[in-house]
Amino acid sequence: MSRDEVCAALGALAAHRAELADRRTIDLFADPERFARFSLRLDDLLFDFSKHKANARTMELLVALARAAKVEERRAALFAGEKVNVTEHRPALHMALRNLDGGPILVDGKDVMPEVREVRARVAAFAEAVRSGAIRGARGDVLTDIVNIGIGGSDLGPAMAARALSPFCAPHLRMHFVSNVDGADLGDTLKGLDPTKTLFIVSSKTFTTQETMTNAASARKFVADALGEAAVADHFAAVSTRLDKVAEFGIRPDRVFGFWDWVGGRYSMWSAIGLSLVIAIGAQRFEDFLRGGQDIDQHFVSAPLDRNIPVVMALLGVWRRNLWNEPAHLVIPYDRRPARFPPYLPQLDRHATGSRAGLGAAPADMATGPFLFGEPGTNGQHAFFQLLHQGTDIAPIDFLVAAEPTDADAGHHALLVANCLAQSEAMMRGRSRAEVEDILRKQGLSPEEIEKLAPHKVFAGERPTSTFMYRRLDPRTLGRLVACYEHKVFVQSVVWDINPFDQWGVELGKELCNRLAPIVQDADRPTAGLDGSTAGLIGWRRVLAN
Repeated sequence: MSRDEVCAALGALAAHRAELADRRTIDLFADPERFARFSLRLDDLLFDFSKHKANARTMELLVALARAAKVEERRAALFAGEKVNVTEHRPALHMALRNLDGGPILVDGKDVMPEVREVRARVAAFAEAVRSGAIRGARGDVLTDIVNIGIGGSDLGPAMAARALSPFCAPHLRMHFVSNVDGADLGDTLKGLDPTKTLFIVSSKTFTTQETMTNAASARKFVADALGEAAVADHFAAVSTRLDKVAEFGIRPDRVFGFWDWVGGRYSMWSAIGLSLVIAIGAQRFEDFLRGGQDIDQHFVSAPLDRNIPVVMALLGVWRRNLWNEPAHLVIPYDRRPARFPPYLPQLDRHATGSRAGLGAAPADMATGPFLFGEPGTNGQHAFFQLLHQGTDIAPIDFLVAAEPTDADAGHHALLVANCLAQSEAMMRGRSRAEVEDILRKQGLSPEEIEKLAPHKVFAGERPTSTFMYRRLDPRTLGRLVACYEHKVFVQSVVWDINPFDQWGVELGKELCNRLAPIVQDADRPTAGLDGSTAGLIGWRRVLAN
């Protein structure tokens, strides 16, 4: 595909940016209809982007960029099951996992929905049996602790969602998520568990993932030492496609749930990888979560580009990343429960857009994904917001806030919402030198004191923010939010001409770890052939370990 049209669209945007550079965003609100024009709605979900330095011409040019990059055609290919993961020759059809309307979805000419529905039904039946106590431990105890052992997409998604939706979890269940190969992760979890009442879910498609299988082996020993080898079958389930390896581990076939090659790891929460979440919130609420994702799928396919929430999110991100050269992006939920939503998103986003190889194998011709991080408000305000307000670099922010609390004090929540809106306004408005001096004069400071103090209290403003507001954070809303960011990432990958569905950079680290692990574990192995730093660090560890 020629990138000439994309380059031309970027050139038009660059010229337009120069026209806007000296305008203040607050002045754009002279238009009384600005909020209505620069916000999008899907039922109770509202996406407000009116505090971005953008006008109608900006949005026209951004949509022209999307069309030049063939976003609509690539979107159609995605939903048609074409092999959009070009380096692994696979479709990326996680949308099939949340297709609840019964229509066919084809992969290589075969409708995958019968298999999807069959696995979904098995997962739901198993989860409900655990929740009700119909499935019990080896000694007849009700299972009260569910430990998901996975890593990456097999951990971050379910762990994030289970915490975010904790008000909807069964009160007699405790959910635990173990991912780090650091023995402290599993060890600290096991300290508080009774093996007779614990179910472990091992989530690994190939049942060979190093971190997951190391933790799974230790968890198996925990059960076998306490209850005997025969008890393993009653205290483990697996999400995997390797029935031979699962059977060798000691897990019964009726407790194994599979998924497909066209489900990427960072999109797998919608599949059987979400088993721990289904156990936590129940099959009906998990279906609500799926329906939220489906809502956004349908919106993404049908809404015009300029009124399409994921598309506008993506184009605003390109506007700030590529035209304003801003290398970071933040997501700040004003809600404690989705605390892991910001850590979850880098796995979804940075794995997808952290590439410099274009689809044609030549280097990408634009800067790709920004660094993404975040922390719940109001904690973030006391951690790093100083940098956001007065630092030398600008980082766009997405705020997420519910109109109503979920199982929380209404007075506390009103204050939380006020903090969110205040930060958004302050980021845009800032405070000028004249305003600062006027405030200090009214406080009775002398001219000399004002001269010294005023520069420290000036805020440039012009920090762009978007805000998601919704009625409350329930399963359907969370599904919508996750799917919005999924499709945003896809659209940006199209504009940047990269593959968002592979992760070859991660594979190099795994390969080198497999080479180094025997040398680290065995002090007698030579370090010849390693670089000087790596050999020196291994040598120093051997000194410290003796």
